[in-house]
Amino acid sequence: MIRRNEYGCRNGFGQGNSVVVVEVQMSGSLRFRRRWVVGLAGLAALGLALVPATIGASAATTPSKITFTVGITQDIDSLNPFTGIVSSAYEIYQINYDTLTNYSQKDFSPTPGLAKSWDTSADGLTWTYHIRSGVKWSDGVPLTANDVAYTFNRIINGKYEQTNYGNYVANIKSVVATDDHTVVMKVDKPTPIMLHLYIYILPEHVWKNIDEKKVHSYSNEPGPDGIVGSGPFQVTDYRKGQFIKLDTNKSYWAGAPHVDELVFRVFSNEDALAQALKSGDIDFADSLGANAYNSMKNTPGIRTVPAQYSGFDEIAMNYGAALDNGTPIGDGHPALKDQRVRVAVAHAIDQKVLVQRVLQGYGTEGTSIIPPLYRSLHYDPGASRYTFDLAEANRELDAAGYKKGSDGIRRMPGNGRPLDFRLFGRSDSATSKKTVQYVTGWLKDIGIDVKPKIVSEDALTEIIGKGTFDMFEWGWVVEPDPNYQLSTFTCANRSYKDGGNIYANLSDSFYCNKTYDTLFQKQTHQIDEGQRAQTVKQMEKMLYVAAPYVLTYYYDDLEAYRSDRFTGFKPQPDPGGSLLFQYGSYSYQHIHPPSKHKASSDNGSNTGLITTLSIAGAVVVLGGAFIAVRSRRSQDDVE
Repeated sequence: MIRRNEYGCRNGFGQGNSVVVVEVQMSGSLRFRRRWVVGLAGLAALGLALVPATIGASAATTPSKITFTVGITQDIDSLNPFTGIVSSAYEIYQINYDTLTNYSQKDFSPTPGLAKSWDTSADGLTWTYHIRSGVKWSDGVPLTANDVAYTFNRIINGKYEQTNYGNYVANIKSVVATDDHTVVMKVDKPTPIMLHLYIYILPEHVWKNIDEKKVHSYSNEPGPDGIVGSGPFQVTDYRKGQFIKLDTNKSYWAGAPHVDELVFRVFSNEDALAQALKSGDIDFADSLGANAYNSMKNTPGIRTVPAQYSGFDEIAMNYGAALDNGTPIGDGHPALKDQRVRVAVAHAIDQKVLVQRVLQGYGTEGTSIIPPLYRSLHYDPGASRYTFDLAEANRELDAAGYKKGSDGIRRMPGNGRPLDFRLFGRSDSATSKKTVQYVTGWLKDIGIDVKPKIVSEDALTEIIGKGTFDMFEWGWVVEPDPNYQLSTFTCANRSYKDGGNIYANLSDSFYCNKTYDTLFQKQTHQIDEGQRAQTVKQMEKMLYVAAPYVLTYYYDDLEAYRSDRFTGFKPQPDPGGSLLFQYGSYSYQHIHPPSKHKASSDNGSNTGLITTLSIAGAVVVLGGAFIAVRSRRSQDDVE
């Protein structure tokens, strides 16, 4: 799904990241991929960040309306599910649309979605999904099996549409609606992925008018009647950098939620987010940093939750940037093609220090790309783990012939090129900048000259797509089925060329190994869970040994909410999982005010609202010049 970050998320990279010469269009995993946070520091200084407060406050002061307001530090990048890649965007898709099957709240096991049931042929090659009757799109048009078939076939036959969803349909040969409530899919080989088709079903009567040329730039922003969807909530208003508003779908097939509307307010930083929760301007603060989280512990009316999470951050290395056909691109340092250099870097990174000083203890040291949250699939390197050992790192480089010069910097054997690496960090992420600082110092201790470069996440996305980097810091959020995350290291998911332009795909380290690719195909067809887990762990081990990534840590998802206003949250997994940003909409469907709660007191007084409106009005005048230059997306790594 997507990748989050900082604790972050990067699904991949979205089409909106196109650049001249190399048009970058990276995408990611459901995503719940990397999470990016919006950089609004300049606007916050002028007070523009207060504008969204009017949305939550005005609704809250209406006694008959119950509004649940979520504070986020990452704006969405697109409301178009084929384009968006950040975790905040996928959270909106998750509640605006439905999927065929869902991941259970308890343990991520498959549960019914739009498909109330399904059948599989004896040979495992034919899957029949029985679509619920009586479901309607938000504009009143009936939702039928034809919408399901349309969505899948559009992805199967499309190019752009496959960036985010291609791995889910790679084994599907045909999708046919045999009647209004039956969809039949045929696969080339039996595959376990057919119950994890995390594809948002779209209304054919809307999207058939968006052809392959228009879809790249289609915003899917709400019209007078909102965005047409079938989920428990529907997007009705969106202001870039400010808020996303959704109304409850009173006719939702699983039952209407207990709140009337959702508002996602975008904040420039986590301190402003925490203050908004304390003051009652919002009801939930998502993906907090440690300082903001700690500041709310033991605060009356607020509950803090250090949830288990499936995200990790890493130092990625340029394994040898190339197109999917093997044509080299970029200008990565050739020394990083040497596994011994990458292993030396792994030994030079002190993960314990990063967990304690960057995360303040809210996380664990990283190892393999499938997080320990998914216990049966997680590979533990055990005694072969790359522990922090500067002496061992120096021995590795000495043995490989990388001798130190008079300046203390090592040189490549043969051509004498110094080991001087560019290390990119993210300007919008406090944890990224801190990690880069530590890594720069440690690598200097083993004779590697690191040139840290802090850039916006938009800029870094483009740099990665072109292969013009040596190392960078970022992270992923891993969905319950391992297929998507494993696919990001396949040769086929390196950048590709189309119409004279180069497009970035899911691979960001450009790792390529034919044996790995063979194992990837093998696990996509292993029905036996135990056998598949063995293959997945074998692939994880290959990556760990090759070290295109050094995982720095798995981070906790630090959340906080107004327990004096809302209850009924459903963690995923249960117990100990996240309350929001799940693989499902469980909390949104079940939260409600406590019995003694009065809607009229939800978000403060009218005086506060009037003050906010006054300030916002002044800021609109003063801040207009800043709006045009605001970064499209970025993040403080916290997803």
